[in-house]
Amino acid sequence: MSTNLRVRLSAMIFLEYFIWGAWYVTMGSYLLQNLKFGGEQVGLAYGATAIAAMISPFFIGYIADRFVATEKMLAILHLLGGVAMWFASGQTSFSNFYPTLILYTLTYMPTLALTNSLAFHHISNPAKDFPGLRVWGTIGWILAGLLVSFMKIETTAMPFKITAAAAILMGVYCFTLPKTPPQPKAGKISIGDILGFEAFSMFKDRNFSVLVVASFLVCIPLFFYYSFCNAFLNEIGVTNAAGKMTFGQMSEILFMIAMPFFFRRLGVKKMIAVGILAWVLRYVLFAFGNNESAVWMLYFGIILHGICYDFFFVTGQIYVDEKAPNHIRGAAQGLITFATQGIGAFIGTYIAGRTVDAFKNSGLETHDWQSVWLVPAVMAVAVFLGFWLLFKEK
Repeated sequence: MSTNLRVRLSAMIFLEYFIWGAWYVTMGSYLLQNLKFGGEQVGLAYGATAIAAMISPFFIGYIADRFVATEKMLAILHLLGGVAMWFASGQTSFSNFYPTLILYTLTYMPTLALTNSLAFHHISNPAKDFPGLRVWGTIGWILAGLLVSFMKIETTAMPFKITAAAAILMGVYCFTLPKTPPQPKAGKISIGDILGFEAFSMFKDRNFSVLVVASFLVCIPLFFYYSFCNAFLNEIGVTNAAGKMTFGQMSEILFMIAMPFFFRRLGVKKMIAVGILAWVLRYVLFAFGNNESAVWMLYFGIILHGICYDFFFVTGQIYVDEKAPNHIRGAAQGLITFATQGIGAFIGTYIAGRTVDAFKNSGLETHDWQSVWLVPAVMAVAVFLGFWLLFKEK
């Protein structure tokens, strides 16, 4: 891969995850502390990304695979998203905020699969080259978190406005990306083609099916972290919570760079299994940690993010790309997005919100966080056992 191509793709992935990191981490704190929404409402707000992931990736992935160049599709979606997020930043009631946020996520969630698809299209060895590109997404997420933390705007609407500006910048930049033309398929176009049903043919492969189901199930416990970790840290008195949460992305960089080494030593099954176990350990650490003598447990749990994310999700993305035929790669990435950021995230954010409400201390604005975190820990153990027993590929 040429230096020019590496720089262009790295910048794309950097902006893609800067956009997400700018608003996603601190939204729970903003909604709970500023707008006074309940835990269930916060869970539903985080579930907006899940609704979008269930509706749009297949359709958008199919269009990119067949009709519109991927870079142009990315540009259009991000420009529309920037406008939608700006409007979301001004809403203060849940009845107005929620549908506006859904509108934004409908434009953003398909771009996760499309940026992967575009990158895979232009690199010859995904297992070797993709981690080095994807690490720039982690850097973008880190810088977004540090910016929000440095500006002390975690509980304000400003992160949403930063997201809107970054999305418009990304939309303009996408027009300059390497040309990634569609690959039309001969024959009549069916409704199944438009909705991306052809990607479901991959379920004939048992190990692929196990991976997708495990990805869906593990997303139920993991969205406890995405939805409520920042609110948890702020509530127990951790200062500069958003900035400290970027330690997780910093560890993600190290493990991303090391992924080719682990691929050779461990293979797909063991890497994914270790990733699931890391989620179990993280939640146990959160359950028994505190902001005093056991604050190290909180930091350790945050730093585990490198293993939690890279070993499970990035490994899964590479596996899907290698399994998918060329003409449905966009839809195949949409399928894994549908399972993880879609169904899994929707159920996970809802259960997380209900759990946080269930363990709210009576008459107070605080929660029994130990009980909250033990719930996803038990869930993740169950997913690990199922995956380890059923996934047979070496």
